[in-house]
Amino acid sequence: MADKVIRVLLVDDHQVVRRGLRTFLEVQDDIEVVGEASDGAEGVARAEQLKPDVVLMDVKMPGMDGIEALRKLRELANPARVLIVTSFTEQRTVVPALRAGASGYVYKDIDPDALAGAIRSVHAGHVLLQPEVAGALLSQDEGHGGTGRGTTLTEREKEVLALIADGRSNREIARHLVLSEKTVKTHVSNILMKLDLADRTQAALWAVRHGVTD
Repeated sequence: MADKVIRVLLVDDHQVVRRGLRTFLEVQDDIEVVGEASDGAEGVARAEQLKPDVVLMDVKMPGMDGIEALRKLRELANPARVLIVTSFTEQRTVVPALRAGASGYVYKDIDPDALAGAIRSVHAGHVLLQPEVAGALLSQDEGHGGTGRGTTLTEREKEVLALIADGRSNREIARHLVLSEKTVKTHVSNILMKLDLADRTQAALWAVRHGVTD
């Protein structure tokens, strides 16, 4: 069994979807479904109450949708990592969700083992981006900042940024560079500040666009 059980909150307006997700996840030794919500507002409230590690969030819901709920969680500085669960026909909503702070996305017809793997991945600090979505983000981001800002990064910060782009968590970066996790967190904060970026997803995309890779 894993050292730490990953606590998951399900947010979807369809009870049958929530039931299916719960059924998938309850057989995993290292994942526990700690609660459910039927819309974005309830999801935000439950996330504040339950403090889950990962939130599985639908995008299209009545009232407050998933993207607005993501923004609210960010405003509240809620530490939960959000994995968007969407249908293929809603793919165009993925880019706004990632911009709002999602750590990645999966489709509703995902294989159960792949879903569990995705939850473990975002919990570990990875960003789940498929090539077509990364491309859409990059094309929309053209002109938002230039390479000049990258010249303010130290060599160590560039190394950390390259590893972020490679999908590494802070723990993995610390191990790779033989640093403490606290030091890595400081480097990540400095990178975001210097590049005027909001989160690791934007940092990873900035690194890909400007050729800062491992």
